[in-house]
Amino acid sequence: MERIETIFLSLINQHKGIIHKVSKMYMNDVEDQRDLFQEIVMQLWKAYPTFKGNSKFSTWMYRVALNTALIYFKKDNRKVDKTPLDENVDIVDVNESDAREEKLAYLYKAVQQLNPVEKALIFLFLENQSHREIAENLGISEINARVKLNRTKEKLQLIIKKNGYEF
Repeated sequence: MERIETIFLSLINQHKGIIHKVSKMYMNDVEDQRDLFQEIVMQLWKAYPTFKGNSKFSTWMYRVALNTALIYFKKDNRKVDKTPLDENVDIVDVNESDAREEKLAYLYKAVQQLNPVEKALIFLFLENQSHREIAENLGISEINARVKLNRTKEKLQLIIKKNGYEF
């Protein structure tokens, strides 16, 4: 049992960036992100005995993390941040690194306005997954993934422009 636990923890440590990104994509508040992170790790541990190695661990991890986030999001929908995008955003006189972080924060804030499936689409797109990989991870056809992703990107652009911020 200790060997399995050690392997699992090593894999989690190796791919923990996926969990952080999913948590940040679905939750705006830092405390909620931590809670979702823990929930995803717990679900990964519960499901780990079913991982047969037919796909890469990271691919399996995406599926479990996104499914957990979708369920968690539904349970916790009342905590979704509904504040306007222009709050807490100051784009004057910042260095390049701060500007990049600020753009990312603004993007995550805009993504908060998408529905859970749209968030998953954008997340997988930002992870440079192909339409085929996105389709596999979400259990939809490749054509459906392509259409939904294009619509979601357009919607995200509108949200960003509507709030007066452009990249």
